[in-house]
Amino acid sequence: MRKAVITALTVIMAFSIVLMGCSQRPTQGAGSNGSSAAAPPADAGAKKDDTAKAGGSSGGDKIRLTVYSTVSTTAIQDVMKGIAGDFMKENPNIQVDFQFPGTEYENILKVKMAANDLPDVFDTHGWAIIRYGKYLADLRDQPWASKQTDTVKNVVTDKDGKVYALVMSEAKDGISYNADILQKYNIDVPKTFDELMAAAEKIKTQSKGEIDPFFMSGIDNGMIGGFLDLYATPHYISTKENDAQNLLDGKFDWNKWTPLAQKLLDMKNKGYINTDVLTAKRSDVPQRFAQGKIAFITGAPSWADDVHKINPNVKVGIMPIPSVAPGDEPTFSGGERYTMGAWKDGKHLAESKKLIDFFAKTENMEKMANATKIPPGLKDVGSKHEFSEYYSKYAGNRVFPYFDRVYLPNGMWDVMCKTGTSLLAGTVTPQQFSEKMKQEYERLRNK
Repeated sequence: MRKAVITALTVIMAFSIVLMGCSQRPTQGAGSNGSSAAAPPADAGAKKDDTAKAGGSSGGDKIRLTVYSTVSTTAIQDVMKGIAGDFMKENPNIQVDFQFPGTEYENILKVKMAANDLPDVFDTHGWAIIRYGKYLADLRDQPWASKQTDTVKNVVTDKDGKVYALVMSEAKDGISYNADILQKYNIDVPKTFDELMAAAEKIKTQSKGEIDPFFMSGIDNGMIGGFLDLYATPHYISTKENDAQNLLDGKFDWNKWTPLAQKLLDMKNKGYINTDVLTAKRSDVPQRFAQGKIAFITGAPSWADDVHKINPNVKVGIMPIPSVAPGDEPTFSGGERYTMGAWKDGKHLAESKKLIDFFAKTENMEKMANATKIPPGLKDVGSKHEFSEYYSKYAGNRVFPYFDRVYLPNGMWDVMCKTGTSLLAGTVTPQQFSEKMKQEYERLRNK
């Protein structure tokens, strides 16, 4: 009887954890994603699980490594499986099995954490230390650990020096833009928020409303939350005098949120955001961008390949987030995008580390960089793709962790997205938005 009760309680707890996943930030970037922000939509052709092919027979005595990843696009999945195939050729006693759960990734991992039964290798998608830290092996002694980029090292390395994951792809989210539109209207890439708004006004006016300076979606409201999350950094974090410690200590004056909310509302009222913001979908981006109907989109251009399928001649640019305060400089938000960490209690930890080391080889990191079109997390890794010139140009700009992941309690991402959408719908005011943020911050922080 007692055993039956314990089993029932375990099932209930696991189900409850699954329900908790509904309010979490997308794993691939702000508004992103992707990645960020914004997170690229799951590829309809992507398989949820697959076994990397090594070209040999699958012997019964092989060690099987299970690898979970948040990668949702087929092209990147194929690159990962190709690298794993090369690994298995060198290690014929090891079989690598991939799982690509898509939008269910976080829920599945939460259930596995509750059962202490994690994959041998898994993607930490921005939560290496905070969420998965106690489950991950220390990788500080691996040959690649000393080669981490300066912008990502502190994201996956704690104060004691423990390295939690290999960052194969490093998120750097700013603003994506149509370079052809900026050239047409003789607009320099904005460096300040005021310059960004001046550019929006010029585009709206001179195009006679044919071009939306900004595109956002109330249906996929992570695009609205992404704008707020990215712009929270220049408002509260990146300046010399900032509120970082107050946010960490629970002493932040939430009245300071009102100016940020007001900026977003002003953008809508001035006609800088698409008029169908409440009904538009993220999936509308490729068609509209390809037609030259959008100038700026907050977050990384995870949709660029879809744009070029429609119009291969469109030039997509990337810029850091324009500064807000006088004397501050443009910044990126980012950190982990695609990673590999090893379950510390896995039965095949040595083989898991060996697989991660193989992915960390320069030639394999280059393959990942060219497939993801975002910077690698290790130094001295070359890449050649359409956005390489931008990442090289802005290599010296500071990169801050995503605001919500560091300074807001778990669950606040959903509050930001939904209340931001309500702001644009006219059902809350900027001051009420601030009051809602304060209320939920205190509730979730003390949960």
